[in-house]
Amino acid sequence: RLPLGGGHEALSASEMAAGGGSSSLQLPCVFSPKSRQYLALCAQDGRLRIWNTDSKTLHQEYVPSAHLSATCICITWGPCRTVKEGPQRKKRKSEAGQVEEKADLLAMGTAAGTVLIYSTAKGSLHCTLVSLTHSKLNCVQWHPEDSILYSGSDDTNIVEWDLQTGKTRSKWKADRAAVTSLSVSPDGKLLLSAGQVIKMWDLDTKEVYRKFTGHSTAVTTLCFATTRPPDSNGLYFLSGAAHDRLLSVWQVREDGKDKNSVVSFTLTDEPQHIDLVTSNRKEEALRMAVVCKDGQLHLFEHFLNGPCKKPMSPSCTVQMSDTKDSPVPIPLLAAGLGADTRSILLAYGNHLQPVMEKVEINTSERHICLTRDVHTSLSLSIETAVSKVKTPIVNTNSRVLVPGLPGHQAPVKGISQGSEKRKKDTDTKEMSIAERIGEIDLSSVSKGKGAPKGTISLQTDNFAVLLVQGLESSDANILNKVFQTRKEMVIKKTVARLPLPAVLPLYLHLLLSDRAVLMVRWLKAVLMHHTSYLASLPDLVTQLGVLYHMIESRVKMFHKLTKLHGKLYLLMTQVGVLLHRNNHTAFLFLRSERNWCQIFARWR
Repeated sequence: RLPLGGGHEALSASEMAAGGGSSSLQLPCVFSPKSRQYLALCAQDGRLRIWNTDSKTLHQEYVPSAHLSATCICITWGPCRTVKEGPQRKKRKSEAGQVEEKADLLAMGTAAGTVLIYSTAKGSLHCTLVSLTHSKLNCVQWHPEDSILYSGSDDTNIVEWDLQTGKTRSKWKADRAAVTSLSVSPDGKLLLSAGQVIKMWDLDTKEVYRKFTGHSTAVTTLCFATTRPPDSNGLYFLSGAAHDRLLSVWQVREDGKDKNSVVSFTLTDEPQHIDLVTSNRKEEALRMAVVCKDGQLHLFEHFLNGPCKKPMSPSCTVQMSDTKDSPVPIPLLAAGLGADTRSILLAYGNHLQPVMEKVEINTSERHICLTRDVHTSLSLSIETAVSKVKTPIVNTNSRVLVPGLPGHQAPVKGISQGSEKRKKDTDTKEMSIAERIGEIDLSSVSKGKGAPKGTISLQTDNFAVLLVQGLESSDANILNKVFQTRKEMVIKKTVARLPLPAVLPLYLHLLLSDRAVLMVRWLKAVLMHHTSYLASLPDLVTQLGVLYHMIESRVKMFHKLTKLHGKLYLLMTQVGVLLHRNNHTAFLFLRSERNWCQIFARWR
């Protein structure tokens, strides 16, 4: 542990954001309540992974049926409950009162408007809640009773779900804008929602109890900071917004004079993950751990007893880096506070394979850098050593599956058993790959049943194989033959069958092609089918910047060409009218050098 400042410079927020590419994606990541036994997160591939923080191993993995088309937006753990994990022995009387409650249910809100309830005890999907509007869900929040769930979506409504029936209990319009965040009070009587403004709802009557304003961007974080009742001026909650480096604390006053925040906590970037220990009385301080978008951790400790004009700085800031000569920051994903004030559970590294560690933090030091030897990039190794190679015997009834692409088949002729003798005058010279490609007619792919016999008819998987071969060998002849097709259906199926390693080379080839106008359909298909994969690449922003500038320049030129087209149309219309009225006058008009100068001046 190295305190930054004593000969070590602190890693800047921009460097941390650049190094922690995975943290900038704002993927859901949360510890289970109370014991912090599990860490649930969704990675770039859309799969839910639950890690055991004690054994540091992958506990469970769940792949939603629509994990690519309907990605997971938010996840949250339900309240701990008593679950049955299978047949158990009959407990003794002394053990009857020692029933342990564990974290079981996990709610996931998707972009398709569905809520997936996953059970860690069963290791499978518990139920699915389907919204009628199918609007993208931005937040889900549990009621202290594990059978009630609340969700907020882009359709500006809040839905109250009953998990026992799987149906909607109630639904009401919450705001003029999309509902971006929710939070239920510890006693289960109040609900916070954020749209254009922050509203506090009475869950019994579904009416607004208070309104709060103060954020210019979408509110991404809402959570209660105290468990005191609202009629004693002791109820506090905090809020954080996108692109906002402040956490605002609001006090629910009995007299209703609570229009402005009472405390502000300063951060280095937008808050991404918050864990806090609520304050139960005035003499007890609020403890909070905030992981920002830049991958840094900020620790706060404050007594909530009224307004404070000066923004509160963190009592301690924690960063992580590797042990190389030129340190590279390691992004923090989540943090969990323990019963001990010095003990913190950290999750850092990559979303696909995070590292979990329980550390002791000395909060008397303002800046702390933890160095770890962690490999944040995943690498795949392939063994090339092959022993005892045997040539398979293929007969006429055999079917050969060629590796590489699903569904790709190659016709293989069976080996004759000697019934036919090879003719002596037959030319046994095999054709080269270039000659075979030259004989392929790609235009015959869409001829269908009407194609004449003997013509080569390629399927979309053959297109994909040729495209991969052309990209790997940089063969312009192969690529030109593949890019000749203009049928959108063939292009979409070809791009969909491409393996992931070939997506980025194809994307770069389309951007750098001198025929960029003709490649628009291919580029559109790549962005439609492989956006989730491209979003996980660190250099995507740079590549999309080139594409954005190219589109912007063409749009600006199109506006000028439209004006020129209108002026030329008006000019030719006038000339046509003159020719129609008087040919002699039009002839003199056109021969006049002065009129030509006027024409060009008007055109300019």
